[in-house]
Formats: sequence, structure tokens, C-alpha cells
Amino acid sequence: MAWSRRSAWLRPLLFLTGLCLLPQVCTFLAPAAPVSPPGRFGLVAQPGSPSRIPLRAEEAASSGGEKTEGKKFDFVLLAYFALWYLGNYYYNITNKRALTAAGGVHGFPMTIATMQLGVGCLWALLLWGYPDARKLPKLTTEDYTKTLIVGGTSAGAHAASVFALNAGAVSFGQIVKAAEPAFAALIGVLFYSSKVSVGKWLCLIPVIGGVVLASLGETSFAWAALVTAAMANVFAAFKANENKKLMGTEGLKDRMGGVGNQFAITMINSFLFCLVVMCITEGSRFGEFVKLASTNNTVLFNLIFSGLWFYAYNELATFTIKKTNAVTSSVANTAKRVIVIVGVALVMHESLSPLKLAGCTVGIGGVFLYSVIDDLLKKK
Repeated sequence: MAWSRRSAWLRPLLFLTGLCLLPQVCTFLAPAAPVSPPGRFGLVAQPGSPSRIPLRAEEAASSGGEKTEGKKFDFVLLAYFALWYLGNYYYNITNKRALTAAGGVHGFPMTIATMQLGVGCLWALLLWGYPDARKLPKLTTEDYTKTLIVGGTSAGAHAASVFALNAGAVSFGQIVKAAEPAFAALIGVLFYSSKVSVGKWLCLIPVIGGVVLASLGETSFAWAALVTAAMANVFAAFKANENKKLMGTEGLKDRMGGVGNQFAITMINSFLFCLVVMCITEGSRFGEFVKLASTNNTVLFNLIFSGLWFYAYNELATFTIKKTNAVTSSVANTAKRVIVIVGVALVMHESLSPLKLAGCTVGIGGVFLYSVIDDLLKKK
């Protein structure tokens, strides 16, 4: 019986380890790229051979996005899509289970949000420490200072999302978070002088209407879930704009060393910001949390797994989006929302009333239209 209980946790842990390593391992399946310029890591090419196999996933993403003669199917891209969806799906499930087992609304949402980032930070450090897995970034002090605001907004988005998940149904929180384009458009116009087309503004009507319908159809509606999910959207919108400004810094992309390093640095900064907030809000109860986690395997293992799922699916999403065009990315994001909302609702036995499903359909349909409307109008 003891071994059976251990193996029940060991199997998903081994699978998760493989998932986190996938961006590194899948590079061996990517199409061959030209020999690296001096200073780049890779397998040494044989004399007379003009190709090599990239070791880093961001290189595979770049090379995999190029068209090659006779190429019919990209299995690496398919693996990225499948595991991105799977990672997001299981992150929401393990996250909700950890939060519920830790006491729900009276538990430790900030501590769990922080520890999830901590698990991801440990994994990032392991990748940097493993030979040839990932090159260390070469940032200056000024560069790192500029990354802090992205880390702060990312911390806010993650913590608010966890609070929303803790306060209400996972499916409802995902529906509200699907309205992120509405927040992004408003914040972009107000704070970053962004221009939003009339078509995009009109597409926000079904997005907002869908959220309203879903709220009316939510049997266990909680204002805390709605407000914190909306706050997550606000932070995410600021993060996207600040990240765009950051990556516009001359030479920063080269010094950063790829999208994998960019995500890892953002996660480390997010962890530090969340750690401060955790100490202020739940620090006095940390001993109680440690005791709970050490005696309750449901809390401990779901916390660890949710942290690994969070890191893995976000990095896989980054590589997937880099390998696809804007329309494909929009379709992929829309499909991901539907899979997570319906799948998690079924597993967690959450209500899916007709009104809630209608709101979900209208809202996510509006998000998809928002993503592609400008391209559709240009073609006409």
C-alpha cells in the first residue's frame, strides 16, 4: 500500500520532469539549421557537414518556424501545442486542489502563489546549471533594473489569478480572464498611447457581454473571484506593455540569450515581489503552512506539481507562439480557453449552466474576433 501511494505521486512527477525538459529535448527533432556563428553553443558539426542540431529550445523554435522543402508535418510544433494545453489544464486542477486542501478562502493563497513561483525558479536555476541546457544571460545592472517592473506586474497577475481561483470556480475565473483584451485595449490607450481600431473596440462588446452572461449563470458567484480575476487582467495588460518596452532596449535580446531566459528572469523577479507580499500578509502563519504541507500530501504534492506545470506550460506557450503566425496563435489561445474551461469544470464537478455556457461562447468568440479583426478587414 505504501509503495502504491508513492507510485501514484511518482508517475506524474516523472511525467512533469519530462514535460519541463521537453523544450530542450525536442530540439533534437527540429530541422537542422546552419552552423552556429562563433560564441554560440551546439553540437559540433562533422567536417564537411554544414548543419548542426540546436541544443536550446528557443533556437529550435526559430529554426522550426522556417519552411523547408518537402516538409509536411511539424511534430515538434504538435508536441508543443498538445503539452501547452495539457500543462495549462493540469495547472488549474492542481492549483485548485492545493488551495482547497490548504483551507480555501481561509487558507494560504498568497503563500501558495509564492511557492509555485519558487518551484519554477528552482527549475530555471537547474537549467542554467546543467551543461549546454541553457546559456546564462549576460545582463548589466541597468538591464536587470529594467526587468523589475515586468517582474512586478507579472507577480501581480499571477497572485491575483491564484486569488480568483481560490475564491470561485475555475471555469468562471477563466471566463473573466478571457476578457483580458478589453483591459489591454483600455490600458494601452490611457497609459501607452496605443491605437486601437474601431473594429477591435466593437469586438469588445461580445467579450464584455459574455462575461456578464457567465456571471449571471454562475451558481456559486463570488464578487471576490470577479474582482481578483479582473485585477489579474489589469496586471497582465501592464505586463504586456512593459515587456514590449523592455525588449525594445537596444541589444537586450542578445544579452538576455533567448525567450527561455527572459521568462526565467521574469519568474525570479515575480517570486521576489510575491515573497515580500507573502511575508506581510501571511508571514505570521508561515509556520502553520509548513506544518500543514508536511502532514498533508494533497497540499504538498499539488503545490509542487502546480509550480512545475505553471513553468512548463508558460515556456511551451512562448515557444509555440514564436513558431506560429498571429492567426494560428489566436485560434490556439481560443481553443486552449475552451478546453480548460470545459475540461476543468467536468473534473472539478463545477456547474455549467446554459447561461454560463452561452456567456463562455460569446465571450471567447469575441476574444477570437478581437485577435483577427484587423487582418480580416485588411483583406477586404
